[in-house]
This record gives sequence, structure tokens and C-alpha cells, in this order.
Amino acid sequence: MGELTRALPKGVSLDTGTRLERTCPNCHSNGLQIFYRVDDIPVHSCLLITDKEEALACPKANLQLGFCDSCGFITNTQFDPSVHNYSAEYEETQGFSPRFNAFARSLAQRLVEKYDIHGKTILEIGCGKGEFLTLMCELGNNRGIGIDPAFAPERNPAAAGTQIEFIQDFYSERYADMEADVICCRHTLEHIAPTSEFIRLIRNAIGKRTDTLVFFEVPDMMRVLREGAFWDIYYEHCSYFTTGSLARLFRSAGFKIDDLYLDYDDQYIMITAYPTDSPTLASLNTESDMQASMLAREEFTESCSNRMNWWRTTLEQWMTSGRKVVLWGSGSKAVAFLTTLKPTDQIEYVVDINPYKQGRYIPGTGQKIVSPGFLREYRPHIGIVMNPVYRDEIQLSLAKMNVSPKLVTL
Repeated sequence: MGELTRALPKGVSLDTGTRLERTCPNCHSNGLQIFYRVDDIPVHSCLLITDKEEALACPKANLQLGFCDSCGFITNTQFDPSVHNYSAEYEETQGFSPRFNAFARSLAQRLVEKYDIHGKTILEIGCGKGEFLTLMCELGNNRGIGIDPAFAPERNPAAAGTQIEFIQDFYSERYADMEADVICCRHTLEHIAPTSEFIRLIRNAIGKRTDTLVFFEVPDMMRVLREGAFWDIYYEHCSYFTTGSLARLFRSAGFKIDDLYLDYDDQYIMITAYPTDSPTLASLNTESDMQASMLAREEFTESCSNRMNWWRTTLEQWMTSGRKVVLWGSGSKAVAFLTTLKPTDQIEYVVDINPYKQGRYIPGTGQKIVSPGFLREYRPHIGIVMNPVYRDEIQLSLAKMNVSPKLVTL
């Protein structure tokens, strides 16, 4: 461990010798095994920041991951929800990507067709800008209720004239009396620390309506552990799931699981479930992952160290040889990559196709976010693709501009 620690960036620790006597927020067992820590990182990855000085001075905090060896859940034991500011200035959408939009439409069609979601009421918790809820309502002639403090009405003109109500707020007990045939929650649960409390809130709100379909989507932590993908660990995500730990959470809260699988190049976990009045036992192969989770957590120490060392060395070599390097994708992955490695003058610009992000700055490290068109003049030698699922899309965009940097994916 000593050699690994000496090679890590400042403020990063892969110590696995500390056990924290704290209750797991997922299964309520006592004790969490600390295995990863990174200090002084932005508390927000997706807020729009207007100048470099503001970006460098953005609020920061420490992250420390603890592993529950009873259920496999991973949590940021340093998380403080009071530091967050989710508002219309929070720019989380991936809706400017053709690849992502095709995935979202395919997912919506699959849900509508498989579960006969036609003429129903859909409640989406954490609806973002409302694109997915609008899709679900259009495809099945459904009614919708979307709840999210970051919803911006002007950003979703397709919802105008539809049977959708948007509420700019967090979901809480005050909305527990809302009745819905389908409850949908995509990429929100990982932002919530008291996971068991939250899922039980939803179960209690459903009450005796045991035909209510519940669909959740979260990032898959097993992939992150196995790949040493430190860029997928950031402060806003306080809760990290594998298929098994997510299933155990839902079963313990009073749900029976209908489906549990990986999608989007195996980056996301999908779970569909129904309320039940009696406990249910694990029955799906994707639930039996405790041994694999424990092994992946142990292997993360070496894989993460190797990834960090490779990137630090490579970035230094590129800078020494005079190569201009850009990142493509300014979301949370880019923020985690930059604020963990802390490159100084090695990367000046980050590219993003989202026009709302262009001209803004990366929190913590201050790189300017530019449009793809900027590359016509800048002519970078290297482009680091933050998510390999978008590589073909990016390659096509570069070819249209007659720009040909070497693309390297995370």
C-alpha cells in the first residue's frame, strides 16, 4: 500500500484499513469499510459557472467511500446535503446527444410496451428538464407529474399542451398523497444519502395499490470498481449501487422485483418492481453479487492506482512534447477526472455539445467549456473522450469539421 500511496495525486487515499462504526443507510447494518478518499473536490459538478475565478473558488468538500459488507452498498461517509444548490442553473441534461436520445426513446418504448403503460398517470421523481417524462406521455397517451427543483419550463417546449404538470421542488412527504400508476426515478437515487428512508417513503405513499409499477435507473458501481474508474466518483453522488445492493434495498422496503438488468453499454442499472405486502427472497441471478462486490472493492485499490498513475504520466508526456489536449464532455466525469488528477497547464479547454454549457467553466479547475466548432482553429492533437459510448458520435462530428485529433477514451 505504501508504494501505491506515494504515487497518488495529492489529497487521494486508497486506505483500506479503517472501519467506520456507522450504520449503513441501505440495510441498517453497523460498520462500513473505508477504501477511497479524495479531498477538496467541488460539491457541485453541473452548476453553470460564468467565470474562471468563480470556478476556482467554488465550494469544495471531502469524499470518503465506505463499503457495507452486509449488503454491498457504498456511501460517501462525508456527505453533507446542506451544501447543495439544485436549481434551474443545474445543467444535468444529456439531451443534446443523438446517442443518448436514441437510448432514452428506446427505453421509453420498451417500458410502455412491456408494461402496457397507456392512458396511465406517471410520476417522475427527479425529472430534470422533463424530456423522458414527455416521451413516456407521448408514446402511451399518458398523463404526467414531474418533480425536480432544476426543471426549467422554457427548456421543454414539447411538454406544452400535454397533460403534464411540473413541480420545481424535491420529492418529500408533502407529495405522498399523489396517486400514480407508474413511478419513475432516473439518476436521482445516487444523489440521496438516506436511501432506505427514501425508498420506504415511496412504498408508504403507494399504500395498498400493489399494481403500481416502479422503475429506477442508477449508475452501476460494479463497473467503476472493476475498472478503477475514479472519474465516476464525485461528491454529488453520495450513494453507489451494484445490481445486488439495489435489489436488496427494494426487497427490504416492500417491493418484489420484476426485472433487474444493465443497459447503456452496461453503465446503468435498471430495476422494475411492484409493491408487495409480504417479504420476497432473491430470485434473479443479477442479485447474487456479494462475493463479486467484495472482490471488486478489494481490487479497486490497485486498478484505481494504476489508472491514476497512467493518466498523470501520459498527460505530462503530452505536455512535454507540446501536444494540445482537450476533454470532450464537461459533465461530472470531466469534473472528477480533473479535480482528482489536478493537472495544471496540461488541459486548457473542455468541449461540450450542450450550448448552455459553452462559455462556462469547469468547477474546481477552471477550464473553459467550448463548442465543437472551436476546434477548427484550436486544432488539438489529443481528444480525451469522457464516455466511450459517445466515441462514434464524436468521431463523426470531428470528421465533418475536418479536425482529426487522436481520440483516447476513458
